[in-house]
Amino acid sequence: MNWFKSSYSGGDGDDCVEVAHSWRKSSHSGGDGDSCVEVATGAEAIHIRDSKDTGLPHLTLSPEAWAAFTAYARERGR
Repeated sequence: MNWFKSSYSGGDGDDCVEVAHSWRKSSHSGGDGDSCVEVATGAEAIHIRDSKDTGLPHLTLSPEAWAAFTAYARERGR
């Protein structure tokens, strides 16, 4: 899990809330450790990262944009 401070927490260290993303490896990632993509889903955002270097910034999409992307990818994969 990847813990981070909630945007609803105060800036002075008070009322701090931490939340976590549960990352899972994409079913389309290779089994040999190559082309690995991990996804963490939430109610308001979908997070995508490179599992080979999890310290890099990750991409965040709205659920609507993610749905449009996966529909497009499914269509193109036929």
